[in-house]
Amino acid sequence: MRGVEPAVPDDIETLLMAEDAWGGAAVPPIYQSSLFTFDSVDEMEAAFRDPTGRPIYTRGLNPTVRSFERKMAALERAEAARGFASGMAAISSTLLGLLQTGDRMVCVRHVYPDAYRLMTGLMKRLGIEVTFVDGRDPEAVRTALEGARLLYLESPTSIVFEVQDIGVLAAAAREAGAVSVIDNSWATPVFQRPVEHGVDLVVHSASKYVSGHSDTVAGVVAGRRDLIDRINTVAYPSLGGKLSPFDAWLLIRGLRTLALRMRRHHEAGLEIARRLAAHPRVTQVFHPLLEGAPDSNLAATQLGGGSGLISFRVDGGAGMARRVCDRLTLFRLGVSWGGHESLAFPAQLGLVQPGLTNSFEAFGVPDDLVRLHVGLEGIEDLWRDLEAALERG
Repeated sequence: MRGVEPAVPDDIETLLMAEDAWGGAAVPPIYQSSLFTFDSVDEMEAAFRDPTGRPIYTRGLNPTVRSFERKMAALERAEAARGFASGMAAISSTLLGLLQTGDRMVCVRHVYPDAYRLMTGLMKRLGIEVTFVDGRDPEAVRTALEGARLLYLESPTSIVFEVQDIGVLAAAAREAGAVSVIDNSWATPVFQRPVEHGVDLVVHSASKYVSGHSDTVAGVVAGRRDLIDRINTVAYPSLGGKLSPFDAWLLIRGLRTLALRMRRHHEAGLEIARRLAAHPRVTQVFHPLLEGAPDSNLAATQLGGGSGLISFRVDGGAGMARRVCDRLTLFRLGVSWGGHESLAFPAQLGLVQPGLTNSFEAFGVPDDLVRLHVGLEGIEDLWRDLEAALERG
């Protein structure tokens, strides 16, 4: 993979820069209004009959939010999209909008921990069963899909970045009569477009790369219009996780530089992963496009590039992982990722939250693992910071 340029679709940058027509404004305005008024009862009644037309109330429809949703739908090659106040609002509204008591769903292991907690907590209380499976084993997935209503994918997965053949698994879900959903936050539509592989719905924590500035918490789901309509009807109005106009405006701003930022994250993340893999105090590196990675062949055909989110194990156990993180200076300690800044997070902290169980713990992720988000700072500066922390360990 060394020296290979990331593959970005020819039309992505045009889509990212395109704006809706707003009277010639270079930047769409923020419709910071909770409601919209009407000149007559007939006009208001017509709006109630067509909730996708004229805005009535911002929890349902807002012009700035709609601009962001249209852009995300176009980027994901989807028919429609719905924005949310967080990635978890998007995930919970999608799952609760499509499933009901007595249903069963299948989910890949090493899924985002809060999604795992939703599936094993609230959804279990509501009588929805979840079967977890190794997504790299298509036969295991096919077996688990018998009688299931939904397949939930995340490729690459959280923390250890396992890659699934999403085309094969989407086809298996379709054959089983199940809806397929995937979290595409890691790769973004710049490097992976699951709808083109047959996936029904794509969710994002838009707080991450879509925003890119660590100043917005948001989510989005894009995909088949009939499924988006069902989410809009069943879950979205009741759960109330609406995306604010100002956050939608910030997301539109972030999208303008998404392709440029992702190219940089690809370059820096892969180079840092290579250097970590060669360091004597690093025992394992997790990056799906790293030479020799278990899923590297599939990743090379399915992903147009990589992001800056990687992880590695250190020789010396959990204590060493903590010391390495404490000695970093340019990498800051933080739980999120996808912004301009570089971050470190010791996986052990994900295993000690009182009263909570997450997918790290449930699927045996080692406690000597450090997750890194490689930001937009200079690669040599970032490597000096990591090398010094490892040498002092």
